[in-house]
Amino acid sequence: MNPEAKQIVSELRREFYSLFAAAMKKPVSISSTSYSSNSPIASWIDERQQLNYVNIYAYMAPDEFNPLRPFILRLAINKSALQFMMGKKFQQSRGLNLVWDFELTVLPREILDFLPWIVSLVESHEQVAPLRLQSPPHPFELKVPALELCNNAWTLEASCLLTKMMQPV
Repeated sequence: MNPEAKQIVSELRREFYSLFAAAMKKPVSISSTSYSSNSPIASWIDERQQLNYVNIYAYMAPDEFNPLRPFILRLAINKSALQFMMGKKFQQSRGLNLVWDFELTVLPREILDFLPWIVSLVESHEQVAPLRLQSPPHPFELKVPALELCNNAWTLEASCLLTKMMQPV
């Protein structure tokens, strides 16, 4: 990842986590521990006393060898190799929330627009009778894996950008 992309990811991550913590109805901790390049995460304890976390990272970014590579971010909730590390670190919880995870792949200019939607998604998941989820700020498509639930979404712009990049010239 080139220095400009690193700076953009760092700024967007910091802003998103700060706004996420302010919008949540429970305490959110922002740490600097992650499985990849020590990027910060935002974590919280849910109603079941389980640890949850959100991690924002570059899914794909320009670098010195491929400066034209698309710049695409991923927002992952409760999903990554981070689970093992987080479980050991937060002993006050009943462990990690391993029941629910979600990934959203977006363009950098889209991520902050998704903040209210992500907060409502998290709050909806914690309710006994799930709340009605608000409409997303940008259209997206769910990628349905063969053996899992629909927990991987790509905004249409991010998906189109990746598809365009992969087409032969």
